[in-house]
Amino acid sequence: MTQYAILTDLNRCVGCLACSVACKSVNDVPIGNFWTKILRVGPNPKFEGADFPDIEMYFLPVGCQHCGKPECVAVCPTRASTKHANGSVQIDKEKCIGCQFCVMACPYGVRYLNEEEMVVEKCTLCNQIIEAGGLPQCVAQCGGRARYFGDLEQGLESFKGPELYGDEYVTVGGELSRAATDGLVKQFSEGDIHKLPDVGNDPSFRYILRKFKWQG
Repeated sequence: MTQYAILTDLNRCVGCLACSVACKSVNDVPIGNFWTKILRVGPNPKFEGADFPDIEMYFLPVGCQHCGKPECVAVCPTRASTKHANGSVQIDKEKCIGCQFCVMACPYGVRYLNEEEMVVEKCTLCNQIIEAGGLPQCVAQCGGRARYFGDLEQGLESFKGPELYGDEYVTVGGELSRAATDGLVKQFSEGDIHKLPDVGNDPSFRYILRKFKWQG
């Protein structure tokens, strides 16, 4: 069973908001609303009584987690919210009556009522793009190259971001050029993998955080 999700390397996220801006632009998200919010965690002391510079801080992107057992789908009286075969949770605006039961049921506060259309909206995982073989815009436009997209069933090692140019150089046509990498996430252990609090909804998105204390 496919379960598309986004993996974020929090050690690479610089809080630039490029993901949020790209999302709003491509999906025409209304002013004042966001499908991806960037939270700052910290600064917190590394140990009790610690002060600067013994502090740690990271940025935590939060959006719809496209849960394995989405409560928003369970409470929808018109079946406007559904879980698709690719694992994403979508809203059919033709069926949505704006009751906001799903908004109240979401443990992450990532749904909102579009007051002009009187329907609920949230992250679609750029379903129109991924179904055509592309990457969600928040992944494609990540300034820190911290976000990756893939199928949980295939393992996190298979998640990919856009191809990028690293520090390795190759000779192309007699000229020195930067070599394109494969965009795969690298160098993490099982203990580095985290997810938002699970209250029975099985959130699908994953986060990698090395050396810092997870406080998601």
